[in-house]
Amino acid sequence: MLVKLAWRNLWRQKRRTLLTASALALTLALSLFMRSLQEGSYANNIENAARFYTGLIQLQNPEFRDSQSIDDLLPADPAFTEPLATHANIALYLPRIESFALAAAGNKSKGVMVMGVLPEQEAGYSGIAARVKNGAFLNADDQQVLIGEGLARFLNLKVGDEIILYGQGYHGQTAAGLYPVKGILKFPMPQLDNQLVYMPLALAQTLYGTGPQVTAWVLHTRHLDRLPQTVAELSESYHGRARVRDWQDLSPEMAQQIVMDKAGGIIMMYLLYGVVGFGLFATLLMMTLERQREFGVMLATGLLRRKLLCLISIESVLIAGMGTVLGLVVVIPILIWLYFDPIELTGETAEMILEMGWDPVMPVLLSPELMGDQILIMLGLLLLCLLYPMWRVYRLDVVSALKGGGHAG
Repeated sequence: MLVKLAWRNLWRQKRRTLLTASALALTLALSLFMRSLQEGSYANNIENAARFYTGLIQLQNPEFRDSQSIDDLLPADPAFTEPLATHANIALYLPRIESFALAAAGNKSKGVMVMGVLPEQEAGYSGIAARVKNGAFLNADDQQVLIGEGLARFLNLKVGDEIILYGQGYHGQTAAGLYPVKGILKFPMPQLDNQLVYMPLALAQTLYGTGPQVTAWVLHTRHLDRLPQTVAELSESYHGRARVRDWQDLSPEMAQQIVMDKAGGIIMMYLLYGVVGFGLFATLLMMTLERQREFGVMLATGLLRRKLLCLISIESVLIAGMGTVLGLVVVIPILIWLYFDPIELTGETAEMILEMGWDPVMPVLLSPELMGDQILIMLGLLLLCLLYPMWRVYRLDVVSALKGGGHAG
């Protein structure tokens, strides 16, 4: 009975009901669109940055994070990687050796980062082969190296010249070698362009005398939203044998930037909800005040106050339901369209992103959890706006309401 009565009451003021539901629908659509675009951009940036350098997850020796020492290594055998091969969310895993060395050519020298990789797998993952500006990319059995364009310029090297690498190897061994330059890479980031040296993994293991060991296993997941769960499961599998580090731990600066940008977006979203909340509050209060006499009659004829409050709540929930359905009907097709055909960036921003080797697009994230969060926020806003009108009805003086005053007792 209360539901039928509430539904009929809504259509006594059709314009007000439709305007209120439309305002809620517009707010839900805008906030969901904004958050989906924001989260989609974050996911895309994280994915691109991970492929470019760190990976989404790395397995490292428990001591390597603090020591950065070539002595703190992990096995590179199938027995060690079995938990990775059987994990449902691990799409691929790559072995790497990363260490420091002094690079020299002629009368110049410079500290560099040496990265030993499996060339074919690394090219498929990070697209590093596309960054070769001069020369050719590596093969697994090469005895040659790739160097950054900035480093080549500093040491005055070109393809075919030789570079000397000198450093400390495994357990105090001397790591030294003379290597021809097979290719020159162009990186958009100066810190990489000026100091990175790529070589095949087997050559790096020979240089540093590590044997069948690596400094890190670089992992990529199938589903980014399951990353925390994957880290927890791998930490349990490798307890005591390896430290599991996610991209936030590996790239804290990027993680901090995303947190700050996300906070700004959330503030804008809540400002939007605040503006709509004032309108919703005014509408609900008006719906309550102009029906004081009606409420008085209902109470005088024996309707319990709690049922009257329930009636008002049902009316508000019906309006919120209409607004939610209308908002989702409007925004979901737009999000699906942008998911398959994302917004393309133009101008200087697009050029900068292209130089980094990424697609200049703004993708959206299709997430049921994100939709659920926005709907819950809207329902919470409705509940907040209902508190004062419900209190007025609860304190309503029946005699005054029947006389037309309707003052709270």
